[in-house]
Amino acid sequence: MYGHRIGLIVPSSNTTMEVELYRVLPEGISFHTSRMPLTGVTEGELIKMNTLAVGSAKLLKDAKVDLILYGCTSGSFIGGIAFENEIDIPVITTSSAVIEALKVLDTRQIIVVTPYTDEINQKEREFLEDKGIEVLKVKGMGFVDNTKIGKLESHEAYKMAEAIYTKEADAIFISCTNLRTFEIIEPLEKELETPVVTSNQASLWTALRKLNIGEKIPRLGKLLTEY
Repeated sequence: MYGHRIGLIVPSSNTTMEVELYRVLPEGISFHTSRMPLTGVTEGELIKMNTLAVGSAKLLKDAKVDLILYGCTSGSFIGGIAFENEIDIPVITTSSAVIEALKVLDTRQIIVVTPYTDEINQKEREFLEDKGIEVLKVKGMGFVDNTKIGKLESHEAYKMAEAIYTKEADAIFISCTNLRTFEIIEPLEKELETPVVTSNQASLWTALRKLNIGEKIPRLGKLLTEY
């Protein structure tokens, strides 16, 4: 048993991230969740949500967590977060976790699948390419209502990845912590013979590694079985 506590901050409308992470946690690791108000995945709402994140982080500090995971992909690449200097707890974000995961997989070119609108997709492309990762294709589902994203079946992302996949891609990135993906990571990697990175998978991998926990977790792809 490890005995570590991870603080998790998610948008108030997120119904997926906690469920996926709890199912696969190594024994002795616990997540303790705080929420930030968000119903629509728009640039304006995401920026507003980020201004309220400090209160959520301070509440988690009371639980004596070892680190805080900011569990929102679009919220952490649009506007960023500004509470790191206000608490004395290490903070990681989903978007930074994704970058770490793509780099450890030696990724240079990717395809991206999202539930977002074209506006948010463009912001994500800019973020990824600013980090040195070329986006060959990005395809979104056009959702703004975050509760609708949480109701999507994982095969929707699977079908989109199949449709836009190109052999030039070093990896497939499926974005959004509210989009179910854990069931499809392994079968998609096997079918397309390409590493798959998802927001929740990368967040989990990075959080565990920051705590020096190298335990392998089956069925969650190359990232969590080899690194």
